[in-house]
Amino acid sequence: MWRVTIISLVVILGIGFEASALKEGECEVCVATVKKFAATLSEDVKKDTKKIENEFKKFCKGSKSKENRFCYYLGGLEESATGILGELSKPLSWSLPADKICEKLKKKDAQICDLRFEKQIDLDTVDLKKLKVRDLKKILNDWDETCEGCIEKTDFIKRIEELKPQYFSPSKTEL
Repeated sequence: MWRVTIISLVVILGIGFEASALKEGECEVCVATVKKFAATLSEDVKKDTKKIENEFKKFCKGSKSKENRFCYYLGGLEESATGILGELSKPLSWSLPADKICEKLKKKDAQICDLRFEKQIDLDTVDLKKLKVRDLKKILNDWDETCEGCIEKTDFIKRIEELKPQYFSPSKTEL
């Protein structure tokens, strides 16, 4: 009887651990940002959680887009409403892998894993006429360019075509 109970308990615990593990592609912004941040730390800093937290705040000052939102959720920005930096700094000081750190962060704040990187538009193969104006504006925004006086979709396409040689060559695969 005890053997059946123990086996059942082990199976239930195994299922529980499997359910909490990150799936492929899940938490992509978290994992990528933690890896990128951890690569900037010296061995001296990695041993001290307070130094890690201070370095993360510095790291976040230069962040953009989804990384910036990730920093906001963790409390790495001055305008952050909450702060769970300890959930990042302690595991980093133990040299825990980025995916395991993100599993822990997900348990504290699930929206951390809801962040997704925007898909890059391959200008080599895409037909600009089939894109939405929003996507055309994003291309220009990624290049830090504007389209003065653009009202129609064709205006945005014309501006992108003008700037394309400056920002994009066929050998590049990303914007």
